[in-house]
Amino acid sequence: MRVVVAEDLFLLRDGLVRMLEAYDFEIAAAVESGPELTRALSELKPDVAVVDVRLPPSFTDEGLQCALAARRERPGLPVLVLSQHVEQLYARELLADGSGGIGYLLKDRVFDADQFIDAVRRVAEGGTAMDPQVISQLLSRRSQDQPLGRLTPREREVMELMAQGRSNTAIAAQLVVTERAVAKHTSNIFGKLGLPQSDDDNRRVLAVLAYLDRGRTEANGS
Repeated sequence: MRVVVAEDLFLLRDGLVRMLEAYDFEIAAAVESGPELTRALSELKPDVAVVDVRLPPSFTDEGLQCALAARRERPGLPVLVLSQHVEQLYARELLADGSGGIGYLLKDRVFDADQFIDAVRRVAEGGTAMDPQVISQLLSRRSQDQPLGRLTPREREVMELMAQGRSNTAIAAQLVVTERAVAKHTSNIFGKLGLPQSDDDNRRVLAVLAYLDRGRTEANGS
């Protein structure tokens, strides 16, 4: 699996490269600026990109915007964005096109090799890997809204794990319940949110995230 890594800090960039190579990823390019990232994504056609949000020359959201532009040029390009802090705007922009292959992790997660590599693989396969803190903030911001406010505490736990990209099997293992119980909670969640049920985990997660994001955007605009 070919990866383009974009990170301006040499030590972190080198660490990402070494970690990915240790798990049998092929590094197509490791760059440190927005223009270099744009060229690498366009010319090398990687299987997945791991991108720092803030890159030279602007040090604002250069990396994110380069990645989004590449996804417009190549729809579905898997992108895992790394950020120092929770920025819900970044999550919203990643979700805007409604397709899979997206991830947003805090940089602290990189130091957990298993968690980081799992996120890269999940995104590369077209899934989602949203940082738990991002999901938690999206949920807490709308905890009193209807119909989100009708979810039980257990259903909120299940939805947070779904939004992270977890399968029913993984959710059941983490919550120490049966898969049948998870399926029941999932059905209840979709019913309360008015979202169509689907056997496709990626579409299910994206639907939940899009719903939460749309509601928050509407609330901000009103």
